[in-house]
Amino acid sequence: MMRPFRFVGHKGAVHSVCTTPNGNTIVSASADQTIRVWSNSVEGFSQVIKSHSAPVKSVSLSDDGSLLLSGSDDKNLKVFQLQDRRFMFTISAHTNWVNTAMFSPDTRLIASGSEDTTCKLWDVTSKALICTFHDHNEGVRSVKFHPDGTCIASGSADKVVKIFDIRS
Repeated sequence: MMRPFRFVGHKGAVHSVCTTPNGNTIVSASADQTIRVWSNSVEGFSQVIKSHSAPVKSVSLSDDGSLLLSGSDDKNLKVFQLQDRRFMFTISAHTNWVNTAMFSPDTRLIASGSEDTTCKLWDVTSKALICTFHDHNEGVRSVKFHPDGTCIASGSADKVVKIFDIRS
């Protein structure tokens, strides 16, 4: 049996993790208001990104691993260039905590879900809100794009999964 690596550094609960496509980098989001970018090695070296003013609930990467997206209890989404940890922009996203967010397969769109019970769709280039889905009765905990980018699935504390066709 393989012994797992242990990466120590966060000062609060870890809410989300993701990896680059090649597996060489792990990114984590924490209640300590930080994002850590870890080298996937025995040493577990990490660099800290402190950009949010509240617990970070979600981290995800673009399909090519070049962009990092985070969502936080500060109600914002933030986008970074992963390689140099360079901050790119903030989207003031929701009226309550952002629980989840991800890029579309082509990285043109962002889907986000919040305790405000909505799922939102954003244009990455213009940073503009495209659409808000008001179909859940409780906080949205998970969003996921279909691999072809035509639909978004969302899961909520209301015990329901919704599928939204975003082609129109």
